[in-house]
Amino acid sequence: MATQIPTTTGAASTRKQRAMSGTGGRTAALFLTPFFAVFALAMVAPVIYSIVLSFFAQQKSGLGFGEAKTSFVGLENYFQVLQSESFVGGIGRLAMYCALYIPCMVGGALAFALLLDAAVARARKLFQLLVFLPHAVPGVIAALIWAYLYTPGVSPIVSVLESGGIELNFLDNQMILPSIVNIAVWEWTGYNVIVLFTALQAVPREILEAARVDGAGEIRAALSIKLPLILPALSVIMLFTVIGTLQLFTEPSIISKATASVTSTWVPNMWAYDAAFNRHNLNQAAAASIIIALMAAVLSWAVTRFSSRMNKA
Repeated sequence: MATQIPTTTGAASTRKQRAMSGTGGRTAALFLTPFFAVFALAMVAPVIYSIVLSFFAQQKSGLGFGEAKTSFVGLENYFQVLQSESFVGGIGRLAMYCALYIPCMVGGALAFALLLDAAVARARKLFQLLVFLPHAVPGVIAALIWAYLYTPGVSPIVSVLESGGIELNFLDNQMILPSIVNIAVWEWTGYNVIVLFTALQAVPREILEAARVDGAGEIRAALSIKLPLILPALSVIMLFTVIGTLQLFTEPSIISKATASVTSTWVPNMWAYDAAFNRHNLNQAAAASIIIALMAAVLSWAVTRFSSRMNKA
């Protein structure tokens, strides 16, 4: 009867692999530790502190002449923020801003990317540079440039329009929202064009060639082939755009120096800034920040769900 001779080769190999895996895991943890430490200090800790801060308030005893004491007030700060007409009005303005900005920016970026990817596009590299160049300008500088271009008496755009008999004040109450949308579209369209154009470059050329052989033109190929294949990239752009719109702050803050149409509480982020640094109410500012973060989380979830359904369709 044949006897089996146990071999130690397989066991030794397994032990060696486990040892290497353990060493690799420790090495990865060693390199990742600084990142997680900075992330915890710069991101997690401030969020936790803001949440804790939002449940307290500075209150004075007696007739208000005593020393202020920190007291636990629960959700009172949140109720006060949500009952503020200026904060709720800022949310309404932000909603109108989103309704104008997102279709213009995403639609423009998609159109430019499809034009760049078309076979008839010429001077492609130069066109990419010209489209992307506004994004290289910092937001503060961009807002200052457009504030100059919007101001009557110094703006060449306003002067040209007036010479043609068109009187248009870009900084009045009726035009201020589209004016700020224009600044944001000018800043961010080029960045998203590059993202979408990169996704278009990954579309298999064989599919496009087959479509052209079947008689499909550039428009038909763009709508029926290219657009469905870059939906994941378009979904990512939509997600980041929605999150970015809720953080609107720089452009209206700069424009507010040139017009009274933009107040210090024009959008929710400006309301939180005003509460913290002008009214010195850090507790309400923290509550407003948490509300804005929850809005971003809900909208991000909604966009992600909608995008996943569109990608599966």
